[in-house]
Amino acid sequence: MVATAVSSAIGTAHWEIGKLLHDRKVESKHGSGVVNRLSYDLKQRYPQMGVSPRNLWDMKKFYERFCNSESKLRQAVAVIPWGHILTLMRKFGEDDNAILYYAQEITSKGWNRELLSSAISLKMHMRKDTPSDNNFEQTLPATQAMFANEVFRSGYNLGFLGVKDPILETELETRLVEKVKQFLLELGKGFTYIGNQYVLEYNGKRSKVDMLFFHRDLHCLVAIDLKIGEFKPEYAGKMNYYLSLLDRLERREDENRSIGIILCAEKDRVEVELALEDMGKPIGVADYQLIVPQEELKKVVADEVEAFGKELPFRSETEVESQT
Repeated sequence: MVATAVSSAIGTAHWEIGKLLHDRKVESKHGSGVVNRLSYDLKQRYPQMGVSPRNLWDMKKFYERFCNSESKLRQAVAVIPWGHILTLMRKFGEDDNAILYYAQEITSKGWNRELLSSAISLKMHMRKDTPSDNNFEQTLPATQAMFANEVFRSGYNLGFLGVKDPILETELETRLVEKVKQFLLELGKGFTYIGNQYVLEYNGKRSKVDMLFFHRDLHCLVAIDLKIGEFKPEYAGKMNYYLSLLDRLERREDENRSIGIILCAEKDRVEVELALEDMGKPIGVADYQLIVPQEELKKVVADEVEAFGKELPFRSETEVESQT
């Protein structure tokens, strides 16, 4: 990516300047004149570079912080923006593991400074192996939250749909409805399909839930909202509203709170956690893949052939004629 290449080039310049100041043993007590003069000269030659005296001292700290680090860490910080580097140095000092974690996340997810600060405040590096794609623990009783975390996965394989090209959300929904049996198997045990585009009418307005299920063991309604793109924070607010309607209009007295699952093509864990942080309803966000892994392809084909063979003898002559 161009942005990564630019960051890498700027990072190299910062590294070399920092190394120069370190090698010349320029210290803040006696070196302010040298740094001020260097800053002035560099500004004349590179006015857009950001070479204030303070920045030059930071470059020296940057070099001294990472010059003896393992190559993996040096390479990780070399390609992230300068402001991100300063944030990580300020927040984590000598904690190589934390800096490496955030540097890699910045590169792979394209985090800006705001998202990085949010991830740091959430201490993502300390719980990177725990789920952060739902708010069940905050919105459900402990036992039910634990069970919900077992029931709902962070990702689903929808390869049985045979989709290879981009499609609309309505088409994705239609294909899932057509193959709802396979979708239920992918979701897991205990799901009962209720319907799609399920209408919720309240206060003179109509809302539609993409797909509605009931889970026998969780004993609650489960709403699924389908998105063909990446997760956006506003999706959580919409799902929160759907769940309020379901609890008010459809939930029975003996049933638990309705649960919502937002099914997206992609998700960023930090954005998901921030979006769900203050939501009052239990919501999870999962991503999906549309291409069947090679090892599963033969099984899917075999299942389809077997299902077709079982259905064929029961078709009436009228049905056969109507399709010819």
